Formats: sequence, C-alpha cells, structure tokens
Amino acid sequence: MENYENFAGVYDALMDNVPYEAWADCLQSHLARHGIKDGLMLELGCGTGKMMALMAQKGFDMIGVDSSVDMLQIARERTQNLPGSFLYLLQDMRDFELYGTVASVISVCDSVNYVTSEEELRQVFSLVNNYLDPGGLFIFDFNTEHKYRDVIGERVIAEDREEVSFIWYNEYDDDEHINYIDLSLFVQEDGNLYRKFQEEHVQRGYGLSQIKRLMQEAGLVFLEAFDGYTKEAAKENSERIVCVAREHGKEERE
Repeated sequence: MENYENFAGVYDALMDNVPYEAWADCLQSHLARHGIKDGLMLELGCGTGKMMALMAQKGFDMIGVDSSVDMLQIARERTQNLPGSFLYLLQDMRDFELYGTVASVISVCDSVNYVTSEEELRQVFSLVNNYLDPGGLFIFDFNTEHKYRDVIGERVIAEDREEVSFIWYNEYDDDEHINYIDLSLFVQEDGNLYRKFQEEHVQRGYGLSQIKRLMQEAGLVFLEAFDGYTKEAAKENSERIVCVAREHGKEERE
C-alpha cells in the first residue's frame, strides 16, 4: 500500500473535481440519522486532510490514519490553525492501532480498494469493529468491479494543466479482479521545465454482496448502501457505493 509518494504534492490539484463539501454533508446526514452528531471520529486513508478539516468544522474531533508520510505532512499543515482536535497516525489501515474507541469511522475516495485481498479487508473491518464505541458507525465508499471493468478498464485518462499534467493508464484483470494503474506525472518546476514521476497503483474491484459478507464475518452489522453520495439505493451499475455499518459485540449504549 505504498502509494502517493510523488503524487502527494499535486494530489489536491488533480482531485479538485471531487465535491468534498457535498460528501461531508452526506456523511454528516448519515451519522445524524443514526444518532451520532459529534464525538471522536477516525478517518482511514485520510490523505491530505481535506475531509478531516470539513468534519472537524461539523463538530467532530478527528484522528487520521494514512500510510503516506507526505500526505500526512500536508494534512497537518492544512489543519494546524483550525479549531478542533486533530491527531495523525502513520499507519497502514490493515493493522492500525488506537488507544481507545471512537464514535465513528469513515473512509472515502475508494481507500478500501487499495486493500486487495479478502482476508486483509476482513481484517480491516474487524479492526474497525473493535475500535468503535458500542453502537458506533462505520461509513465508507468503494469503487465497484463494474467501474473498473466496464467504465475505466483499458482506458487512458490524460489531463494537461498549467502546473501539472498526468497520463493515467488503467488495465483491469478480470480473473484477479485487480485494476492496475500506471501513472505518469509531469510537474512544473522552473519556467517551462517539467519533472516526470512514475507511480503504479493497484486496486481491487469489489461487489456489494462481497463487501456485506466480509463485514458480517468481521462482526459488523450492515445497515444500508447507497449509489455514491446520494440518497438513492445502490444499484447493479453503481460505480461508487457508500456503505453504512454498525458496531456489534459490545454493550449497547444506555
């Protein structure tokens, strides 16, 4: 899961099409609907801290876990002058550790797709269940196998911008259910001089029934699934699915 070393510095510029504010509103709505309006929140794969900053503004104290030191450095700089509590942990979500439990856990931008084996994803879900308060919520999104195979598979995506450009080649292995991404970044340094960086990203496509089974095996209780960050139920042709699950196994809140 060593990704984003070179990507970290330009990640936000290339992700400016992601409606983080709308996603944060949706997360807050799901949480409130199930009785969670504040408290300690963990974000798995927190990246550069955009979602952490937004959820802190909504009244949550934040813990961020990410395996990229470069991403975490940007996140710290982004939130250092913001009100609220922020803690950043350089950890892999497959074996993260906390000192106590949290009211909620979130994970956005298909971070769970970087966990490419069922056994390891089940372990992530088990850890989430372990570190949630009694009745706590886990909300996360994932890219579906349909998206990798039928929408972006075998496609080249390229963008040419003023300070950074990229070429993004996708190749989906239908037998392994793995999407391989070869990423070439061209980052402007001085004048018309650009430096080229190469990265490879590997993600697994999952189906909703598969995700539900792994959550159940990990002890979580599946509650609902949505077609992305909308109010519509997940469909067969959903490209991104948002799942809501509840902690199970501890004493219920009084």
